[in-house]
Amino acid sequence: MGKITGCCSEENHPNSRRNVLKAALSLTALGVIGGAGLGLPQISYAAALTREERDKLTPDQILEGLEQGNKRFVSGKMQQHDFLAQKRSTVEGQFPAAVILSCIDSRAPIEIILDTGIGETFNARIAGNISNDDLLGSLEFACAAAGAKVVLVMGHTSCGAIKGAIDNVKLGNLTGLLNKIKPAIEETQFNGEKSGSNEHYVDAVAKTNVKNTMDDIRKNSEILNKLEKEGKIKIVGSMYNLNGGVVDFFM
Repeated sequence: MGKITGCCSEENHPNSRRNVLKAALSLTALGVIGGAGLGLPQISYAAALTREERDKLTPDQILEGLEQGNKRFVSGKMQQHDFLAQKRSTVEGQFPAAVILSCIDSRAPIEIILDTGIGETFNARIAGNISNDDLLGSLEFACAAAGAKVVLVMGHTSCGAIKGAIDNVKLGNLTGLLNKIKPAIEETQFNGEKSGSNEHYVDAVAKTNVKNTMDDIRKNSEILNKLEKEGKIKIVGSMYNLNGGVVDFFM
C-alpha cells in the first residue's frame, strides 16, 4: 500500500524516536541498549501491551508499527524482546492491537516477520489464508470482543496452496479448501503461462486471493463490516515475499 503515515516523526533526537517507536509498536520499553536499526535505537521490550496503550492507538499507527517491524526483520536488526517477561505480564490478560490471517507455510512465521512480541497480535493460520465461518468468528472475537483494531490478511509468494488450486489437486479435505481459492484463478488477469509452475502467475493469483479473502470478511461478517465503516478497525491486505522478506501492504 506504500508507506502509511500519521504516527511517525522524522525528528533526529534519540529520545523522541524512542517514544515514537513505543507508540507505533504499542510496547513498553525496558531500556535502550546499544546498536540501532533503521536509524532507530534498539529497545529491549519487557512488558506486554496494556489496554491503555493499545486503546490510544489508531489503526494507521498500528499498521505503521507492523510495517516498521518488517523493515527491522529485513535489515536483520530486530528488537530484543524479553519474551519471558512478556509471557509473565500477559498471564492476567491480553490486549493485542491486530489480528492476522495468514497461511500455514513454515517459511512465513508472521510474528517473526513483523518483529512482534507476545501479546501484540492474534494470529490465525490456514492454508491459502482463506476465510470460513470459524475463522470469521475468531476475527470477530479479536476485534469486537478483545479490541484489536486491524485485520491483516497476508498471502505470500510461492504459495503451495495456490499452486494446488491452479493445478486442480485432489487430496481428501484439502480439496474443499482449494476450491475456495479457485475464484481467484478465474479473476486474475495475467499474460503468460497460467500454470502452477509459473511463479509469476502463482503470485498474481495469490494476491487476488488475498483481496478475495478481504471481500469475504466484509461480506460475511456484519460485525467487522460495521466496525470498519465506523472507522474503528481497518481491514488490510498484504503479500510476504519469501525472497527478500519484504511485506507489501495494500488496501
